[in-house]
Parts: sequence; C-alpha cells; structure tokens
Amino acid sequence: MRGILREPLFHFFILGLALFLLYGWLQGGLLSSPNEIVVSRGQVLGLQMQFERAWQRPPTEKEIQSLVDNWVREEIFFREGVAMGLDRDDPIVRRRIGQKVEFIIEGMTPAAPTQQELQAWLDAHPEKYAIEPRFSFRHVYLDPSRRGDRLQADAGEALRRLRAGKTVDGDSTMLPSMLESARRFDVERNFGGDFAKAIESLPVDGWHGPIHSEFGLHLVELTAREPGRNANLVEARAAVERDLLHARAEDASEAYYKQLRANYTVRMESAESGGARAAE
Repeated sequence: MRGILREPLFHFFILGLALFLLYGWLQGGLLSSPNEIVVSRGQVLGLQMQFERAWQRPPTEKEIQSLVDNWVREEIFFREGVAMGLDRDDPIVRRRIGQKVEFIIEGMTPAAPTQQELQAWLDAHPEKYAIEPRFSFRHVYLDPSRRGDRLQADAGEALRRLRAGKTVDGDSTMLPSMLESARRFDVERNFGGDFAKAIESLPVDGWHGPIHSEFGLHLVELTAREPGRNANLVEARAAVERDLLHARAEDASEAYYKQLRANYTVRMESAESGGARAAE
C-alpha cells in the first residue's frame, strides 16, 4: 500500500479527481439539466475579474448584469450549436477543446522528486548536464587582408619574437585579446569552430601557432585548461529537477490518454468499399 501511495500516477489521478470535483462545485450544477443555465458564483466572479483586468476598475452593478446577460447569450448559442452538431466538423473548435483538456492535465503538478530519484535521472542522462571544458588564453591576430603575401612570414617572425619574451603588436580586430575560463561554446562563438577545435590540443607551455580562424591567423598562448566533465547533482540540480518533472508530466499525460483511449473503438472507412474497419 505504501508503494502505491508513493506512485506519481496515483497522485496524478487524485489531483484529477479533485480538479473535477472543484470544477463541478464552481459550476454549481451547470450541467444538471440541458435546458437549465445556472450562473454560479464562480462564473460571476470570473466575469468580474476579466472586466477588472481589461478596464482597471471593478464593474458597476449594471455592468455586472450586462456581463452575465452576454455570458448567458453565448451559453445558449453554444448549446444550440452543439445540439446542431456545428462543433463536429470545425477543426478550430476541436483543437481548442483538445488543448483545454491538455492544459488541465499539464496543470496537475507531479510530486516533487526525492534526492535519490534526481540522482538516478542524472546518472541515466549524464551527457545532458556535462560541464564543457574551459580555456584561458591570449592571442595575437594577423589580418590576411593587410599582410597579403607576407602573412606566413610575418606569422613566423612574430612567433619567434613572442617565444623570446618580446612584445608583438598584432593587427586591430574586434575580437577579444584574451579570454579567461571561457567555455568551448564561448570560444567557438567568438573565433569559430576551427579555432576552438585547434586550441583543445594546445599544450599549456608558451606561444603556439599560427592557428587559422575564419578571420585570419592567430598566435596563441594557452595559460589554463579545465577539462570537461560530468556534473554532480549539486551543480545540475535545477536542470535535472526541471527535466525530470517535465518527463513525469508527459508520462502522466500519455497514461491518462491511454486510459481514455481504451474506452473508445475507432473505425476507419475503407476508400474502396465505403465500409469501415477497426483502427489499431
């Protein structure tokens, strides 16, 4: 019995029952008779709240009566339209009603996961929460459009000067001259994928290059590298809990649909004979 009480689907169905009973209470017996329209207290309150949101003031008694009259008018037309079957062949109406049911289901918050459940989810999906490698480096940029045929020779001479401890002024650029503890994503965003891939294998021992990017050539001094690794639960807890709750909500929605689907027999008309056959 204790295991059933801890089951998320059990919580889902209890919430569904509570929501159904609450809806029935708010409607005050709205559907008790097809020819009777009951304007519940909840319905009037909802109309007043809509008015206040739109006009930034509470409605007068006359305006409340007008709101109720309009709601009754819409309800009568709605019921007559349903009785005439006007809702059956309208894809917009079908979609809207289906969406409302889905919103109700999605609004049923699954039970908060335990520490053990969060850890199990993280262990099952470590790649989703992996921490990227980080790089700290500075670079000297050489512009091909300015250097022309001297580009390679200038790069070689600049590299020799840098390794000798001398200062080298590169060409002007909008690129950052250095990055500290930058994620691979940030390096790729600034310098491009080829550059980011190249510095992954650079040793942390002085100046290296030239390294190509979509902008030109770079001489790079990698000062620190933090390898990528899997995150622990402390680091990834918020994302893990969000994803686990989302997965549970999807599972509960699918389970609820399957329960409803079991009550229906679906038949598809044959294009050749005009008859019908059961759908899987």
